[in-house]
Amino acid sequence: MRTSAFLYPWDVVGDPDAPARIADLGIQQVTLAAAYHSTRALTPRHPARRIVTAEHAAALYPPDAGRWAGRALRPYPQAWTASDDPFAEAAEALAGAGLDVHSWVVLAHNSRLGAEHPDTSVVNAYGDRYPWAPCVARPEVRAYLVDLAAEAAVRDGARGTELESCGWYGFAHLHAHDKVAGVGLGDAAQYLMSLCFCAVCRAGYAGQGLDPEELGAAVRRALEPVWSGSGSPDAGWEAVGKLLGADLAEATLRWRTEVARSLQEAVTGAVRAAAAPGFQVLLHADPAPYRCGANVGVDPEHILSVADGVVLPCTGADAVREAVLGPFAGAPDAVVAANLTVVRGMGGSPDTLGRDAAHAASLGANQLRLYHAGLASDPDLAAVAGALTRLG
Repeated sequence: MRTSAFLYPWDVVGDPDAPARIADLGIQQVTLAAAYHSTRALTPRHPARRIVTAEHAAALYPPDAGRWAGRALRPYPQAWTASDDPFAEAAEALAGAGLDVHSWVVLAHNSRLGAEHPDTSVVNAYGDRYPWAPCVARPEVRAYLVDLAAEAAVRDGARGTELESCGWYGFAHLHAHDKVAGVGLGDAAQYLMSLCFCAVCRAGYAGQGLDPEELGAAVRRALEPVWSGSGSPDAGWEAVGKLLGADLAEATLRWRTEVARSLQEAVTGAVRAAAAPGFQVLLHADPAPYRCGANVGVDPEHILSVADGVVLPCTGADAVREAVLGPFAGAPDAVVAANLTVVRGMGGSPDTLGRDAAHAASLGANQLRLYHAGLASDPDLAAVAGALTRLG
C-alpha cells in the first residue's frame, strides 16, 4: 500500500541525514508542508536545534509579490527556517533520496489573519469572534484561499497536493493555554458553537428562509442546557436536530454545505489550472457534512467528483475507521488514504500500525498517511519501519 509521511521543511533543512532516514522507513512519498498554521514543534533528531516556534500561519516558500500586490489579505512569509525557500530546499533533498513529494497546504486556519483583519473571522451566536477561523463565506476570504491554494500547492518538486481545512473551521482549536474543557461539548454543541453569524452568513441564512436574529436566539436557547450541565454531549447529526430543531438544523447545514462545496470546487479548479497534467489533488476530509476543522465535512459523492481523493482521520478504535472509511467504499478510481497518527505522545499507536493499516485496507483504504515523521521519537519510527516492512 502506498504510504506517505507528513513532514515540515524544518525537519529536513539543515539536517543532511533526514532524507535517507525518512526513506529508510519504507515509505514512497512525503507530504511536505508548504503553507501551515502557527505551531511549536520538536525536532528531536536535528543536529542544530530541538524546537521550532512558527509564530504565525505562513507560506513556507517565497510568496509571489506580483500575485499579492495591493491585496489586504495575503500570505505571511516565514522567518524561523534559515532558507530563502524552505519548501523547495527540503523537496529537493527528499527527491534525492528517491521520495515523491506532495505539498501540504493548510487553508482556513490562520490566527494572525483574524487578529489583523477581524472582520474576516467566524462570529458565533454570542457575537464572539474566532480569529483562528476565517469565514469561508466571505468573498475576500474565498479569493484569498483560492489564490493561496494555487500558489502553495503547485511548488517546484511537488507532484501533487493535500489540502487541509478546505471548508469551515469552527470552535474547536488547539489554542495556547487552552481553558475550554470545563464544559463537555459533544457534536451538537460543537456545531452550534461553530455556526457563523457574520453579515455574509446572516444573509445566507436569510436565503434559506431563516430570520438570522431568531436563529441566533434559537442557538443560544439550545445551548443553555450545555452551560448548565443538564445537557447530554450526544454525538451525531441527530443530536444537532435534537438541540436546535430538525428544520432549523437542516437549513443551517444547507447554507454551510453550499458554501463549502463551492469553495472546494473553486480551490481544486485553481490548483488544476496552475499545475501540469497529472497533478494529484486530495482533500483532508470527514464524511459527516456538519463537521468542521482540519478534516472538513464533505459529501463523499460530491468531493470525489471534485478531487482525486481524500485523506481521512483513522487513528483510534476500529469504529473510528469504520465510520470514516465506510462512506467512501466502492470508489476504486479515487485515492482513499487512511491517516494514522504514529506519535505515541500525540495519541498515536505505532505498535499497532500494521494491524490498523490492514483494518483500514479491509474497509477500502488504498493508501496510508503517517502523522508525523518529524515529530515522532526514535522508538516510534522504529515501530513504523517494522510495521511497513511486514506490510510489504
